[in-house]
Formats: sequence, structure tokens, C-alpha cells
Amino acid sequence: MSEQITQNAPPVKVLLLGLDMGQFDAERSMDELAALCEANNMEAVASLLQKKGAPEAGTVLGEGKLAEARLTCENLGAEAAVFDGELSGSQLRNISDALGVEVIDRTMLILEIFRSRAVTGEGKVQTELALLRYRLPRLAGLGEALSRQGGGGGGGGGARRGAGESKLEYDRRHVRRRIEALEQKLAELEKRRGENRRARQRAGTPVVSLVGYTNVGKSSLLNALCGSDALEADMLFATLDPTARKLTLPSGLNVVAVDTVGFVSRLPHKLVEAFKSTLEAAAYSDVIVKVADAADSEREAQLEVTDQVLAELGCGGIPQITVYNKCDKAGAVPFQPGVLLTSARTGRGLDALLQKLDEALSDRVRAVKMLLPYGKLSLAEAMRSRGSVTVEDYREDGVWFEGFVKSTDLHLYLPYLEQ
Repeated sequence: MSEQITQNAPPVKVLLLGLDMGQFDAERSMDELAALCEANNMEAVASLLQKKGAPEAGTVLGEGKLAEARLTCENLGAEAAVFDGELSGSQLRNISDALGVEVIDRTMLILEIFRSRAVTGEGKVQTELALLRYRLPRLAGLGEALSRQGGGGGGGGGARRGAGESKLEYDRRHVRRRIEALEQKLAELEKRRGENRRARQRAGTPVVSLVGYTNVGKSSLLNALCGSDALEADMLFATLDPTARKLTLPSGLNVVAVDTVGFVSRLPHKLVEAFKSTLEAAAYSDVIVKVADAADSEREAQLEVTDQVLAELGCGGIPQITVYNKCDKAGAVPFQPGVLLTSARTGRGLDALLQKLDEALSDRVRAVKMLLPYGKLSLAEAMRSRGSVTVEDYREDGVWFEGFVKSTDLHLYLPYLEQ
């Protein structure tokens, strides 16, 4: 499927399939699946959702629903079907045989989106590795292009089946070798990333991570706060690789603001593991800003998804600030007093958010006034790089500084502070 899809090609027409067993809001999940398809240059031409108490072992959906799905594909020209959930290799093959078109599942769709959107070298390695690990046990069910060669000689079904099995085993060996190579490369990249993170921690620069459901406006909020140019788009997973920008708080403290990949409901654990290069920015941050869409009726459910993923990442002890963004689109929605409402478009609430960040990091910075002798001006570098300078006045006996320093650096300046 991925070979057929490019951003310049016309959308691939797909049929959405789902099973509603009452475990979650299946209709909303199908709407989200349609948005995921749009993000992968697919057009959902129809959606079929079957309510059942339990799935069929081989095909998940019942025989009648599969017959209806086949007719729908034929009538609407659907080239493939996307199932709202995870399928085994045999289930993929059985549903594909029943429908006469290729079938992929929700997890594979998300992985394809991540693969096509990754920008950094590590992001590309992680997405390819996650996709291959997911595909390996499902090769037999992923269609001719991904697993088996067509034909197999002039014989009957047995000849074709034998050739297919030979090609399938070849594909498995190839995928395993590629996985081993990617794992080795990723280990090297992770070691380098760890060294960079330790260097940043030694420098003492606080990190603020923006996390939340995909498409709640994290990139827009980052741009509004930092004046940066991170990609903004009304699309799921518009941003995958972490985007970091310098942000100066009202106190003068310089921090690094990081925009992380968005979450979706029922995000498989394997995806959390696969994309920790972007997600772990939250795990190593000093403050987490949880962003929700104020105009979305499911905002509380989305925050629960965010909390679940943060818990998996071990972020429980990190200070967290909840922000309801896009409040300009929320209309007369009632919110509890004290809720932090922001709008990246109008600027509402941004000052309040910056003040909240200052409060959360208040133990990290101190306001100072001091006269540094000319022989001690090397100390000013730490003030500039890890705090900020608001006044710098050259005088006869030294340089007068006013500004902010990290609390951990305060001892360096004690002899020179204004009494």
C-alpha cells in the first residue's frame, strides 16, 4: 500500500470497516480513522460498522457484513479497506479474500503515516523499524506486493502455492536482516541522543514539553509563544519529529519549548515504544503542558488518552499544566473557574500560560543586581546562557548587571550582589 501512496497522487479510495463490541465509542473511532486515512492521502468512500458481542475468529466480521463490504467496494470503486483495530496475518488475508481488495489495519495505517512524515534520521529509522516489526508476523496476509509473488509456473494451484511460500520465506529473511541492521543503527543514535540530553542537563536549560492529542494546536501554540515557524496543519500527525524552540519567560528565564508528536485514542503500546525519540521529550522535561482542544466535545476523553501515555512514559512526578487551546472556537462552552483557556490565533491566555510556567519553574531562577569587576566578566556568560540580562552598564570599576540567574548558579555571584 505504501508504495502506491504519494502526496502528489490522487487519493486512494478506501472502505472503512469496524466492529462495535461496546468497549469504546466506535462511531467516533471510525471518524478518527477517516481522518487518519485523509492524513495518508486516502479517501474514505464509505464506512461499515458491525455490532457484535464477539468477533468471528477468522474474519472478525460476519459473513453477511463481509458480503455487503464486497458489494460496497465494487459499487464505489474502493481500492482497499482499512479495519479499525489490529488484525492478525490470517485475518488480513481472509478479509482481503472476501472483499477482493487489499486490507490494512489501524495500527499499520498509523505506522505508514509516521513513516511518510518522519524528517530526522532517527525518526526515519524508528518508523521503518516499527513498521517492519509489525509487518513481519503478518507478511502472509499483506497482499501480493508485500509477501507472495504471483504465478509460480504453468501448474495448478499447488504450483502457485509452493512458489508463494518460497517467496514468503525469502521476504521474512530479508525483513529480519533489515530489522537487525536498523536495531544496531538505532542503538547508536540513541546513545548519541542520550549524550546530547546529558549535555543539555549540565547546561541547566529547563525544558517545557507541549503534549496532547493530535491536531489540538500544539504547533500553533508553539509558534504563538516563541514566534517560530513550526509546521501547522489541520490534519492528524502533521508534526512527528520533535520541534524545539527558545522561549523567554516573563521572569527572564530562557527555556526550551518542545512540540511533541500528538496522541490518538487506543495508541498501541508498540507505537509508544517506537517513537520515544519524540515522546521522551516529555519524560525528560521540567514542565509538561497538556494541550486540549477547547472546542472539541471529547476534550476530556482526549486528556485521559494523554494522561495514559504520559503514565507509560513515567512522567508522573513532573509538574503539569493543562491548557484548553482554540478557545476562540469554543463558543459558549462552560468551563470550571480557573481553567486556563488559550487561543494561538487571537493570543488570548498566552500571558497567563507564560506566568504559569514561571511559577512552575520559580525555584529555578533568581532576580539579581550586581557589579562584576572587569576581571570576573567570565561569570556573565553563565548569566546570559542560563538566565538573562536585562541591564548591562559599563562603569569605571566594573560592569553593572541586572537580570536573572539560575538558582544553582547563585553562589557564583554572592560576593558581587547588591546588598
